[in-house]
Amino acid sequence: MAEDLKHLLIETNEEFRELASKHHSLDDRLHELESKHYLSDAEQFEEVSLKKRKLQVKDRMELILRQHRSVTAAGLSA
Repeated sequence: MAEDLKHLLIETNEEFRELASKHHSLDDRLHELESKHYLSDAEQFEEVSLKKRKLQVKDRMELILRQHRSVTAAGLSA
């Protein structure tokens, strides 16, 4: 159900689609950094920043999901 809603929002909600794309890009960069045996100070700072940004993006996506669920539930109960 949740995955279906995410796919629907990716197809129909521009903000959600952009957030999902950004989340994926941040995740890819984090994986690149995590695959290294040693991180420079700049890379360590980047890793922390990326994790924070990724969490912010995920939080915004979750808010959109919750809003969509509440609107859908309100429509079903009307």
